[in-house]
Amino acid sequence: MSSGAAYRWIHRVWYEKAHLGWVLLPLSAVYWLISGCRRLLYASGMLKTHDASVPVIVVGNITAGGTGKTPTVIWLAGLLSERGYRPGIVSRGYGGSKSKSSMRVDADSDAAVVGDEPVLLARRSNLPVVVDADRVRAVTMLVEDGANIIITDDGLQHYRLGRDYEICVIDGARGLGNRRLLPAGPLREGSQRLADVDQLLVNGRLRDDHDLSVAEQNAIPFELVAAEASRLNGSLTRRIERFAGTTVHAVAGIGNPARFFDLLRSVGIQVIEHAYADHAALTKTDLDFGDDFDVFMTEKDAVKLGRSIADKYWYVPVELQMDPVHALPLIEQIESRLRSKV
Repeated sequence: MSSGAAYRWIHRVWYEKAHLGWVLLPLSAVYWLISGCRRLLYASGMLKTHDASVPVIVVGNITAGGTGKTPTVIWLAGLLSERGYRPGIVSRGYGGSKSKSSMRVDADSDAAVVGDEPVLLARRSNLPVVVDADRVRAVTMLVEDGANIIITDDGLQHYRLGRDYEICVIDGARGLGNRRLLPAGPLREGSQRLADVDQLLVNGRLRDDHDLSVAEQNAIPFELVAAEASRLNGSLTRRIERFAGTTVHAVAGIGNPARFFDLLRSVGIQVIEHAYADHAALTKTDLDFGDDFDVFMTEKDAVKLGRSIADKYWYVPVELQMDPVHALPLIEQIESRLRSKV
């Protein structure tokens, strides 16, 4: 079985109850034992947790694959900036080369070195971003640079870094899948972990094909919306509705490519799908489909390709949209929790 076929089979097991998924259960038992012991060691104090000198907000998930964490971080960082805070953002830098030190990221950083999501975070937030698998070390650098509040993109399971507020994000279309631990299911931790987080957010409408926990029932919904499409070379930006009725190649190297394809279809665009693994190292050669159709991609994929590219290549930025009835109490709750440490 090729790596691509294996990847598709795993995802059918997780989300579509594919045949023979039970053969992975023994590996899930090993995963449960290792991850459970690790968390117990931190809870007991045998492994030490580092508490930063400034508040730390963790935005993560308990499932493998994308859920909308990065747009959530951008949205939250913007709200906190508007309220007078100086946020700094920490990312592990998936998709980049490994480094033994913290690396500052800016809008022009090489995604092949620092990862695609950190470059996207730097471009969209205009805030300090630091990449390091050692999140404690990254926090130290940001605090030295003047940040007075830290937001980590992912890291819910990184218990070495203490946190003052936890946000868990779920993809509503996929939910928790079959609710099994890796690799038999998509879960990094058991679903009971949701009861411990401060706030659960759901990207879209949460699937209800299982009995939902209290945390899931009380999750705050949000949507990722797109208003425009921009050429990668920066020469033009158009309202996305202007592409209605056209046919495009749609490229997505994200956790749930179908969400991007559906977004384009929702405005009347005819889509030729090209789904890749999350953080796939796409090149211009990968996007040569041998015809004259425009090529649309996610913003996360676009940061890997640079600006020296033909007019036919477009990216679609998304914005997090949440009902103010939910958003205002959420940010006020976060401020109340963090105020004593700022």
